[in-house]
Amino acid sequence: MHRRRRTRIYVVALAAAIGGLVFAGIFAVTHKATLSVVPPATSLAAADRNAPAALVHAAAGVGFHPNVLPGIGKIEDKPAADAKQPSTKDLLAVGTAAPDFSLLTPQGQKVSLRSYRGKATLIEFFATWCPHCDVEAPHLRRLYESLPRKSYGFVSVNVDGEDAPSVFAYHVYFGLPFPSLLDPSSNAGSFDSPGSPGKVTKSYGIESFPTFYVLNRQGVIVWRSDGEQPDALLRQELERAAE
Repeated sequence: MHRRRRTRIYVVALAAAIGGLVFAGIFAVTHKATLSVVPPATSLAAADRNAPAALVHAAAGVGFHPNVLPGIGKIEDKPAADAKQPSTKDLLAVGTAAPDFSLLTPQGQKVSLRSYRGKATLIEFFATWCPHCDVEAPHLRRLYESLPRKSYGFVSVNVDGEDAPSVFAYHVYFGLPFPSLLDPSSNAGSFDSPGSPGKVTKSYGIESFPTFYVLNRQGVIVWRSDGEQPDALLRQELERAAE
């Protein structure tokens, strides 16, 4: 898992190996400011397809690509029992109410955590430059798509105060069907520039990413951890939270 920017690594030596994947994810922007994405994203939500032209153009210039590290992306397919204990000591305690928040998507839509009451909810804290977040993203998409929307909700919060184009580029590249939210800070970050955590990120005690919280239908924390997680564990904890 990644600590703050001091652990941020760009693996230039592997660029050639992932070149095809990188170019496959580049945005194609037309004179109508439409946008198309090829694999790994297979479809886009209507809000992404209809994003403002200025945002589309800015995101196209971000140059987002997955950061790759050897040996990561293995735990996701392991049994739930293979998960490691969280390394962050200041995560909020199980049994406490999750702090409410209202944040904006890159398109400017307000999303409130309170609106997820009545659903078992997964909150992910991520950074666009984090290799571990990159490998988790397709797994989260598939997990979300496998669960009934009426009973489960997912939401991602950017941890680095990143700007709208960076978060939008990441969100669209992976074709995420759930919101990715901006958490503004006094030192705004981007895919290529260091930033600092926003108010919500701080309130959840985030030090490593990705970090996950699972809330029950009443908005109470029933599980939390950091780092990559087995898909089976995330599903298990969400199903337990929905009971």
